[in-house]
Amino acid sequence: MKSGKYKSFTFSILLILFILIYLQSDISGQVPSTEKRYVRTGSLQSHFSAYGSERAWNNVYYEGLIWPAAYKDQDNAIIKRFWIAANDFVDVNNEQWEVFGVYFAEGYVDQSLFPIELKQTAKFALPTIYVDGKNISAPYARDIDELNPEQIPDRIITNVVNTSMGLTMTRRILAFSQQYHNNYFIKEFIFTNTGNINYDENIELTGTLKGLRIGQGVRYSVCREGANNIGDGQQWGKHSWVTKRGENYANQSNTVITEQNPIVDWIRCAFSWAGQSANNSYDNIGAPKITTTGRLTAPQHAGIAVLHVDKSATEKDDDPFQPAVLGWHAGDTYPSVGNLQKTDEPNMIKLYDMLSGNPHQGLGGTDRMDETYLSSITDRVDPFTIHNDGGGTNVWICYGPFDLEHGESIRIVEVEAVNGINRQLCESIGKQWLEANSPYILPDGSTATNKDEFKNSWVYTGKDSIMLSFGRAKRNFDLDYQIPQPPLPPAIFNVQSGGDRISLSWSASESEADADFAGYKIFRAVGKPDTTYEEIASLAPGVSQFDDITAVRGFSYYYYLVAFNDGSNNASGEANPTGQLQSSRFYTQTTEPAYLRRKPGTALDSIRVVPNPYNIKAKALQYPNEPDKITFLEIPPYCKIKIFTERGDLIHEIDHNDGSGDESWNSVTSSRQIVVSGVYIAYFEVTQDYIDTETGKLIYKKGQNAIRKFAIIR
Repeated sequence: MKSGKYKSFTFSILLILFILIYLQSDISGQVPSTEKRYVRTGSLQSHFSAYGSERAWNNVYYEGLIWPAAYKDQDNAIIKRFWIAANDFVDVNNEQWEVFGVYFAEGYVDQSLFPIELKQTAKFALPTIYVDGKNISAPYARDIDELNPEQIPDRIITNVVNTSMGLTMTRRILAFSQQYHNNYFIKEFIFTNTGNINYDENIELTGTLKGLRIGQGVRYSVCREGANNIGDGQQWGKHSWVTKRGENYANQSNTVITEQNPIVDWIRCAFSWAGQSANNSYDNIGAPKITTTGRLTAPQHAGIAVLHVDKSATEKDDDPFQPAVLGWHAGDTYPSVGNLQKTDEPNMIKLYDMLSGNPHQGLGGTDRMDETYLSSITDRVDPFTIHNDGGGTNVWICYGPFDLEHGESIRIVEVEAVNGINRQLCESIGKQWLEANSPYILPDGSTATNKDEFKNSWVYTGKDSIMLSFGRAKRNFDLDYQIPQPPLPPAIFNVQSGGDRISLSWSASESEADADFAGYKIFRAVGKPDTTYEEIASLAPGVSQFDDITAVRGFSYYYYLVAFNDGSNNASGEANPTGQLQSSRFYTQTTEPAYLRRKPGTALDSIRVVPNPYNIKAKALQYPNEPDKITFLEIPPYCKIKIFTERGDLIHEIDHNDGSGDESWNSVTSSRQIVVSGVYIAYFEVTQDYIDTETGKLIYKKGQNAIRKFAIIR
């Protein structure tokens, strides 16, 4: 009897295990809705989501489309609303729909969206970067799933999503690090009528998809830093303008873009930038920092250009009359679909109408929005007042209609780019505008009398900049991505702080064997990683080490190393300007500081606090780009530093254990509060015996201590 029960129990367990294994294999292609892949190779960096579209909100801020990626808070993305809809649709339950629509949003995963693949392939392994023995590239190792040395782009993200319509979307994001092509992503979409409506491999639908329309509304903050300066909702694009180009594309579609005329206005595109907020009493175009330096913090122009649209499932030539809709649309005004119930069908019909070119609730247009509503370059019209949608303005692009029989597909290729004036111009133009310091020289060399005209003229050169990027992307696509390639970066880059120098070393680039390989360049920044870098060395092939002996004690240093060629593989000018090409700085740029470290002090009475007193008004004369830095010099190699207020409250502790004779403090307490004016006490206690290796003399004995007073004036 016991034996029978045992056999029955065993059989039940085996049956359960079999079912679990079967179910696991049945949904083995499932990818979590939260899964993302990050591209960090060029001046434009971003993430891409498993469900086939992107919402940039990360519960703290809007993250993504970071340009220029060398600086903080340059995110431009807000949301991409993406839809597909077909008419006369019959679902798996044989129910007839006048229109059936699907919205690509994370909330509809497992209901109408079924992500089955998300991976990133790289042309070469991610270089490893060390700063004082710390591997600072380790957190990004997960970016890459596979290596493919045969691919041309630096990175390719492949994303496959099945939908409840039976239409499978396969998108590939191509990213390049070559310096003329590193601020855009080429996105190839293939929509296939697979009939697969879920995660498994079974085919549920075999009918024709009729009148398929594909559309999107994409909104930009352009950019996070600038949006914070403008305020009043620009963080989610409330005051964004949208314009378009390419009205005569059909007449120009066979025209070749050349380096002699690289900016053309006939490319099919729409793009956005930060406009005026009615709540600001000054002209906020470019988002100048009015309380400090005047630096322009929103030079970005961001948008999408169309590179190719199949004429039909059977004609794969580019259709010059697509997209069917190109313009602007109110940001949060759209019909809500996604519950897959018949009660949702009226909204699906409205969605189809919107994807066919009729703005939802009339809040949109296919004109050049800015040219319609702005009378001059200094006109302070708030774009929010045009449609009164607190969500701002979307770039509006829709394709179709297409008929796809079972197994047929349609291919669409877009490019998304961000560009604008560089940081140095943002600083100089903004400073001159803030100080009202004439003469105001315009980009064309003429002179203006109005400082807003001066500022805005420079900001609006971003329109030409993004059209230049779109043109380069089109040339890249037309060349089947056969653009000249830069040399590969070194696989290892090591930065080591030292007592009399900062030592840099690296492994040889795999491209050193190429005939056009020319060597390496080293760039350095002082104080912080997101500032201007200067070239400090240009080195011949075969060199793998450099000592920075010009570093100054007390300052922090950041570096990047590039490999470069002689430009002989970039002489035609078909894809971009001719000349030398170099590997991307972002493969080797350090984000942790290196220092010229002092030798340990030889006596407790030699300890110094610098500056003392610390005066906020003299910050420009102290440590560049580190305005709150205070340094303790000539200290023991191993000690604990405790900082007290004058009345004896402990506000911060530092464990100094790197064996050097200096340590810094950023004037912030352990509770993350910036200290106020006053007198402070630094207590130093030796934590281990220290013997001079040359003389054998005991210099410091564990437990010895010293006190220094210093003043802070704010």
